[in-house]
Amino acid sequence: MTLLFMLTVCSSFLALLATPSFATNQANSCRSYCGNITIDYPFSLDYGCGHPGFRDLLFCMNDVLMFHISSGSYRVLDIDYAYQAITLHDPHMSTCDTIVLGGRGNGFTVEQWRAPYFNPTPDNVFMLIGCSAESPLFQGFPGKHLPCRNVSGMGCEEYYDCPAWSLIGHKKVGSVYGSGPPECCAVAFEAIKAINLSKLQCEGYSSAYSLAPLRVDGAGGWSYGIRVKYSVQGNDEFCRACEATGGACGFGTDGVKQLCMCGSFNSTTNCDSESSTSSKMTLSLAVALEVLYI
Repeated sequence: MTLLFMLTVCSSFLALLATPSFATNQANSCRSYCGNITIDYPFSLDYGCGHPGFRDLLFCMNDVLMFHISSGSYRVLDIDYAYQAITLHDPHMSTCDTIVLGGRGNGFTVEQWRAPYFNPTPDNVFMLIGCSAESPLFQGFPGKHLPCRNVSGMGCEEYYDCPAWSLIGHKKVGSVYGSGPPECCAVAFEAIKAINLSKLQCEGYSSAYSLAPLRVDGAGGWSYGIRVKYSVQGNDEFCRACEATGGACGFGTDGVKQLCMCGSFNSTTNCDSESSTSSKMTLSLAVALEVLYI
C-alpha cells in the first residue's frame, strides 16, 4: 500500500512538471537590457536569441550598448520598438559644434546580407564634407545638377551657420560644378546606398534626423546621429505565437531556423504545444506504471 501511495505521488509530480505553466515560467536565458536600454526581439545580446538576421550585431560593454556593422562600431542611443528605429552615434561624426576631418568617420555601410534589415530613415540627412572634385558624387552630373539636396528641410546652407565652420575657416564655394565642388554636400541615403568616406573621397561627414514635422530654426537645434529603420524579414507570426505562450524568440545552431525558447526546452512551434505533448507523454507513462503495479 505504501508503495502504491509513493507511485501515485511520483506520477502526480511528473504530471505537474510537464504542465505548460512550469516550462513557461522558467527564467529566460536571453539578456534583456544593457544599461538603461531594453533589448527585445528582434535584437539580442546572446547568440541564439532574437532574429537570425540581427545576430552578432549588438554588444554590451560596461553598460554601454554598441552596434557593429562592416563600416564600424556605433554607440546605441535609443531603440524605438514602436516605430522600428534605432538611433546611433559615431564619435568621429561632425556636429554643429565640431567638424571632424581626416576621413575618420564611420559613415554607414552594412553587409550585403544585412541590407534588407537596415536602412537610414528617409528623414535622415548625410552631409558630406570636403569631398574631392573626383568624388563619385560629382561624376556624371551636369554642372548645375549636383546630387546635393536638402532632406526633410535640413541641408548644408543651414549647416554652414554652425559655429564649427568658423573654426576651420569656411569659404563658400559656388554651387556650379565648374567652380569646384562645394565644401558640404547633403544627400539622402537612398540616393547613394552607402556612406563610405574613402570611396566617396570625402574628409568627413555629419548626420542629422528629424523626429517630427515641426521645423527647428537653425542647425543648432537638429538631432545629430544616424537614425536607422529596421525591418524583420520572414515569419513574424511565429514570434508572436511564441511570446504569447511565455516563450522567447530565437534561432538554432544553423543561424537560420527559428526556435521558441521555453525555459527548460526549445520548440519549433510554441511553448504550449510542446508542453502539452510532453505533459501527455509523462502522464501516460505514470498511469502505465500504476496499472502495471496493480
